[in-house]
Amino acid sequence: MADILTQGPIFLLSLVFMLGIVVVIHELGHYFAGRMFGAAVESFSIGFGRPIYQRTDKRGTRWRINWIPLGGFVKFVGESQLPGDAGKVEAGPVGKPYPQISVGGRSIVSIAGPAANFALSIVLFALLFGFNGVTKTRLTVVGLAEGDPAIVAGMEVGDIFVEIDGKPVQSEADITLAIVYATGVALPMVMERSGELVELTVTPTRRVRDNQIGQSVPQGTIGISYSRLRDSTTHRSLNPVEALGMGVTRTGEVLVMTTSMLSRIVTGKEPLNTLTGPVGIGDAGRRLVTLTMERTDVPIKIRLSSLFWNIIGICAAVSIGIGFFNLLPLPVLDGGHLVFNAYEAVTGKVMPEKVQEVALMAGLGLLLTMFVFITWGDILETGLFNRSAG
Repeated sequence: MADILTQGPIFLLSLVFMLGIVVVIHELGHYFAGRMFGAAVESFSIGFGRPIYQRTDKRGTRWRINWIPLGGFVKFVGESQLPGDAGKVEAGPVGKPYPQISVGGRSIVSIAGPAANFALSIVLFALLFGFNGVTKTRLTVVGLAEGDPAIVAGMEVGDIFVEIDGKPVQSEADITLAIVYATGVALPMVMERSGELVELTVTPTRRVRDNQIGQSVPQGTIGISYSRLRDSTTHRSLNPVEALGMGVTRTGEVLVMTTSMLSRIVTGKEPLNTLTGPVGIGDAGRRLVTLTMERTDVPIKIRLSSLFWNIIGICAAVSIGIGFFNLLPLPVLDGGHLVFNAYEAVTGKVMPEKVQEVALMAGLGLLLTMFVFITWGDILETGLFNRSAG
């Protein structure tokens, strides 16, 4: 507990840095799309609560930095974001009230935020691959836990990973990402054994254990330890076009994994606290800083470079998560606004204000409930109570 408390500034800096970049880009997507259609913008806010700083530009838009650095929002004049907004039109800002923009235009504005998040992810992954290149290595099984899925399926020490679920294994991440979120899913694997290919089917089981940065999380496991084969690692630099292509590919892979994970949560195959909120993001950043800087055997320049690129990778993944989450068809989210727009496009009528208010209130209540559960799960993952109990 003492470690977590004394590293509070690192936690906050990590949280503000990673969430700040992602949220600002998301809201700028909405802002510029709205401006393109001539919408009047009441405010552009980073964070929630009372403003630390604000100014009003010549178009009447209030630019605000608020006390609680856990998100942000763009408020268009006449836009219904919260239950009390329905039917309200603020005076002052220059431009059209939001309801006067066409249904198609409003839909583009709603999509623009998540689209900006996906674009940010592509750029960040492209930078990551462009500066660091691609490393490929062969991985071999060095340990098996008695009674766990891998040994039950017939895996043996010395087996070399070739494919998991039809995808080639070229790095540790290929194994980890395939297994940890696949509880109860039969994963076909191709292993190389004594020069021959062996096909196995392994079904991960869920277990609460420490992940790569020390957070205690429920995740799939097959009960193995593995290492790199000697002299099997190769490295290749990428040109800008190749790096951009890799950025698109990796963004697509993470998006597919996110969609799969959400469907598993909805169907009860994974717990809700599998999702990560602000506390978990900040704690991940704190742990990365601590683990990297504790490696005093590594030159400081290399440690800082490693830390920077690890955080860039987390930012890219968080950006995808926020973009995807905002597309869910829940009131107060961008996906909910798309549902309202679809109703208007089909019926030719704006959804009644009373219905909007009830839907927004229900959506807000659901999001707050999810936030509480996810945050509680994040707090447990920090290990705070385990440490204090010990």
